[in-house]
Amino acid sequence: MLRAGALGGLGIVVAGSIDAIAAPEAMALTRRAAGYGALVPDPAGVLSLPHGFSYKVVAKAGETLLDSGEPSPSDPDGAAVFEGREGWVMVQNHEIGGSETYGVPALEGLAFDPGARGGTTTIVMDKQGNRISEYVSIAGTHNNCAGGRTPWSTWLTCEETEQRKGGVFQQDHGWTFEVDAFDRAANLDPVPLKFLGRYAHEAVAVDPKGTIYLTEDANGPHGLYYRWTPPAGFKPGKGALRALALSEGGDTAGSLQAMLCTKGTRKIANLSEATRVGTTYNVTWVDVPDPLATTTSVRQQFAPGEVTGSRKLEGAYWGDGGAYFVASFARASDGSTNEHDGQVWFYNPGNQTVTLKSIFGVNPDPDADTHYDGPDNIALDPNGGLILAEDGEGIQHLVGVTTAGIAFPLARNDVSDSEFAGPVFTEDGEVLFACIQGDGYTFAITGPWK
Repeated sequence: MLRAGALGGLGIVVAGSIDAIAAPEAMALTRRAAGYGALVPDPAGVLSLPHGFSYKVVAKAGETLLDSGEPSPSDPDGAAVFEGREGWVMVQNHEIGGSETYGVPALEGLAFDPGARGGTTTIVMDKQGNRISEYVSIAGTHNNCAGGRTPWSTWLTCEETEQRKGGVFQQDHGWTFEVDAFDRAANLDPVPLKFLGRYAHEAVAVDPKGTIYLTEDANGPHGLYYRWTPPAGFKPGKGALRALALSEGGDTAGSLQAMLCTKGTRKIANLSEATRVGTTYNVTWVDVPDPLATTTSVRQQFAPGEVTGSRKLEGAYWGDGGAYFVASFARASDGSTNEHDGQVWFYNPGNQTVTLKSIFGVNPDPDADTHYDGPDNIALDPNGGLILAEDGEGIQHLVGVTTAGIAFPLARNDVSDSEFAGPVFTEDGEVLFACIQGDGYTFAITGPWK
């Protein structure tokens, strides 16, 4: 479905409502054929995986220690992994909004706002995913949810908030920051990339040519999908975004725009209008009047019908020459046109279209181990297909989707009903890193990938 077209040309959805359009015996056959087989219950009661797979705990909030001596922070979330000289280096968000037990230490020179407790840590590992060290890469940010990898070995970490300065907060929040995976000095005195806008950022996908695509997880009204294009003469690369942010006029450098989808002459108010895999809309981009949201939230600066919204815009990932992004769910009660439990979209910058690649029907039984809902973070699998992290109701999984469009369980949270987050493969496709947010686990998963 993702690269080879809809399964059998039928536009079959990949979860929930699939049972309504395929006979049970057919479903049993496709489930056996896809993925790596049934999940084997973990004797430790932590992470169930298919036969032949295993995991290591790379970090555990409150138990493993940072190089500076403090406990690993709570709520690990979005992450990127980079190949180093001796192994792997992972930059990991911590979605800490205030009440979490273990904050990111506001170490001298690394804190944007000493009143905020979120940030990122960097974990250094060998080639087998064994932990060597973990240190604070930036601190003093708020509710760092997801972000995106850049082609120049940095991580863009996003604040999912519109928190204003006041009380414990000494700065406005709702920004994006760049974190260098290798040069620790480059992370001193964190600089918000204000030209990417101030809103409830979720994730980003970075075109190697320099354009950045961004999701917004917000409601009332629904969040938007954004594009930032750099100013003339901008050369993307290590340090370039920070330098642009610090330059004269850097706060609003380039152009921040919101997506408007159309089908013929009809404007698409909400992405939930699409219910069939393969639905394609033309895209135009509408300038954001005030990217800094000086007085009004960015998404509230547009008149009804001027741009296209969506409930719960979440994960984003650059691959296959375009930008994948996820909408986790939609309900009539929140103003969505149609209900679903997850969409995966692909924006093609070549012809400026967006195409629905998969859709999860409303999950009839979240406590059933064969149903999936609420996809959040997304990653392309170097071995083929993609990985979705469930942040829905009931049992939580890492869900694989084959290139033929069939969904299968890759891992199950046996500890709690907390969401999976931050799935990311090493470049060679040998190790998958992922975390269980609320329980503070970060795993390295290995096995007979195919």
